[in-house]
Amino acid sequence: MTSTLTISALTKTFDGAKALSDVSLHVAAGERVALLGHNGAGKSTLMKIILGLIAADAGSVSVCGAAPGSAQARAAVAYLPENAAFHPALTGLEQISHYLRLRGESAGKAMEFLDRVGLGHAAKRRIGTYSKGMRQRVGLAQTLIGAPKLLVLDEPTSGLDPVSRRDFYSLLDGLAADGAAILLSSHALTEVEARTDRLLILSGGRMVAQGTLADLRREAALPVVMNLTARNGYTSDLMAALPAAIQFAEGLRISCRQQDKLATLAQIAVLESKIADIDVMPPSLEDIYSHFSRRDGQ
Repeated sequence: MTSTLTISALTKTFDGAKALSDVSLHVAAGERVALLGHNGAGKSTLMKIILGLIAADAGSVSVCGAAPGSAQARAAVAYLPENAAFHPALTGLEQISHYLRLRGESAGKAMEFLDRVGLGHAAKRRIGTYSKGMRQRVGLAQTLIGAPKLLVLDEPTSGLDPVSRRDFYSLLDGLAADGAAILLSSHALTEVEARTDRLLILSGGRMVAQGTLADLRREAALPVVMNLTARNGYTSDLMAALPAAIQFAEGLRISCRQQDKLATLAQIAVLESKIADIDVMPPSLEDIYSHFSRRDGQ
């Protein structure tokens, strides 16, 4: 895949303190990448450098083959901050029409963009009457103008209700399918776990992990947990057959290494007649994120 964003050995220091240290990453065309990290990890600094708002001290950044902040890069990039702010006296239609004119496009397309983010019904209402989630959707509509090649999104689902969050990720899926590269920062780990292609974890200004969820699970080597529900009267039989199991109120629990998962399942399978149900729970993204953050001393 063609790399839309490429960062190599990026370093940035503020007043002697390193905000970013030797950070390297890439985002390919059509790829959805989540940038994760605690407050102060360096996510905002990284985004500002990508957007050309501040310069790095060392390292290289290529945005669609151009330098950050250049006319070519600005034309290809869309940005949505966590708290999008708009003129409260303007209607949603007026605001998007204004942005279209700034981009050199027809203001007549404004309703089309508002419909895409579910705001067509409120297009002629003043933004001052919008909820936070509605204002965020105005911001989403603005990012779609000009068919950007790279979307940089900072907590994009902030203030959105569950249905709007689902619709937002469906919209991202469509943009990625059309070839847009997407870099989004989020604390909503359960959301990005299922709806992104790769994960980047920043901690203390350093990139401590990156890869697919499967990659990070292997690297973290956290245990797989299996919860077994015994058929009536068979709990003691299961305990005898599975000495590593721990009994708790709802049944039995077994933990095993990732590489031992299939062998453990095979051991359980021969006891099928004595088991009413089994839940297999691999390490969640929250578990993995905590693992890499703790490893870095955060």
